[in-house]
Amino acid sequence: MAERTISLGGQQYPVILPSIRDPRLGIAAVVLSVHAIGQLGLHFWVSVPQILVSILTCAIIDFVITFKRRRAFVWPASALLTGSGVALLMRVVGTPTDSPWATNDLLLFAGVSAFALLQKYIFRYKGKNLFNPSNIALVAAFLVFGNSRLEPLALWWAPLNLWMIAAYAIILVGGTYVIWRAKMMSISGTFFATFIVLQGVLAASGHCITANWAFAPVCGGDYWRMIITSPEVFIYVFFMVTDPPTVPAGRVARIVFGMCTGVSTTLLMAPQTDEFGTKVALLGGLTVLLFAHPVFDLLLPEKGSAEDTLKGFATRLVTGGRGATGFLRPAASVGAMALLVAVVGTGVVFAGTPARAAVSPTTTELLSGAAYQVDPGTLPPTTVSQSVKDWDHEIADSAPQLLVVLAQNLQIENQAMLHLDSNLLTAVDHGDRLDAMQARVRDATSTGKCVIDVYRFESVNVTLIVPFGVQSGLSLGYDARGTVTHETYDSAGKLVSTQSAQFASTFAIRRATGGRWLNVAVLPPGTGS
Repeated sequence: MAERTISLGGQQYPVILPSIRDPRLGIAAVVLSVHAIGQLGLHFWVSVPQILVSILTCAIIDFVITFKRRRAFVWPASALLTGSGVALLMRVVGTPTDSPWATNDLLLFAGVSAFALLQKYIFRYKGKNLFNPSNIALVAAFLVFGNSRLEPLALWWAPLNLWMIAAYAIILVGGTYVIWRAKMMSISGTFFATFIVLQGVLAASGHCITANWAFAPVCGGDYWRMIITSPEVFIYVFFMVTDPPTVPAGRVARIVFGMCTGVSTTLLMAPQTDEFGTKVALLGGLTVLLFAHPVFDLLLPEKGSAEDTLKGFATRLVTGGRGATGFLRPAASVGAMALLVAVVGTGVVFAGTPARAAVSPTTTELLSGAAYQVDPGTLPPTTVSQSVKDWDHEIADSAPQLLVVLAQNLQIENQAMLHLDSNLLTAVDHGDRLDAMQARVRDATSTGKCVIDVYRFESVNVTLIVPFGVQSGLSLGYDARGTVTHETYDSAGKLVSTQSAQFASTFAIRRATGGRWLNVAVLPPGTGS
């Protein structure tokens, strides 16, 4: 077939389009399909302009650089994937919900995408880019801007509905086909197998994280099931770990690289206590290993039997490099691998100590001396928004009982104020609400004047509050209206004055520590969906 050319200014320039056999076309089809499902059914917090800016930024920069170097018009296939990858995984705090044409923060998307694209021309190894472009750009952006400005796409996108089933089908079928065509099954499989085992060790140690799609910390077996079935993890397995320009060349090196990436990823994830840190650690595990890319090619051969090379490596590890003969060789290999697994597993458990210490059920002893009985008959009927019903019908059915818990928590807050007992607040409050109430206790202690708030609910609607930025946990919002009476007491506990007024507020509650539903914030009316 004749070479395509285009004439400009009297000169002929080659036009190079992608081959139908190019695996990048398959990756593009999968990623763009996920983008489409995210916009149509999964309510991704990213707009079409933000996606387009990311893709076009990478495409234009790559197109220009390639033209200057090769004097040819080359279809920027890899650049398109880089831009779409950035837009798929990056979210800007403050992006309006369900606003597919929002144009906020386009420069931020363009900047991160430009960095992703340009760094592959700066950091080179054997004529190829050293780092996965979108991977290193996303890790750098999250670390630089923090969770007050950016957050990664959630590990779990939505309840298991038809849209999620379609997303799973596209990722699993498309991803398997792509890595099979690219001959990357070994690296993907070894990474995922290592990841599954080590995440199981981490989960068995009692690991917990908070997530913006869960009302309570995700712990133990639930954490393990969530992680290994996360669509985000599958995208990582199929399309990041297996990026052809950045993986080692040898078969053995690829197997070891996949295993080591599973180890580094889990070790970075182990100390994280929230979803933001967990997701950044997931991405960062690959970034760390790519720094060692030259080492894999240097120490592990490009050709030869993977089985023989791995056995030889294990034997040398046990015998101090002297080798082993006869029956000692299998024993040395098995012993080395067992030792390695034990060391890595111990390291994972040790690294996860902060996460186990950060989340614990509320102690009932703190409530044993508190009077917090509430007559449900004094509370109004609750209405429940459709978003709560769609997310979790069991939670929606429990809304009236949880209103009683909210009322009890408010009563206990008042007792803590009257007795100047900050410890009692930890049994019913968490996060911003705990900080605010503890500050009020300190003020009452210093001034000798205590003010408590007695609420009388007249109407309540239950909403879903999804945090955006801190990924600290899903909350129920009790959007309430009624009357609040402010009672002022002196240092002797004598009622000095009362003042009543109408109120309209949204009380956010969440199982923040895995036990009782706790008050976590008081927000403006109408907060939530």
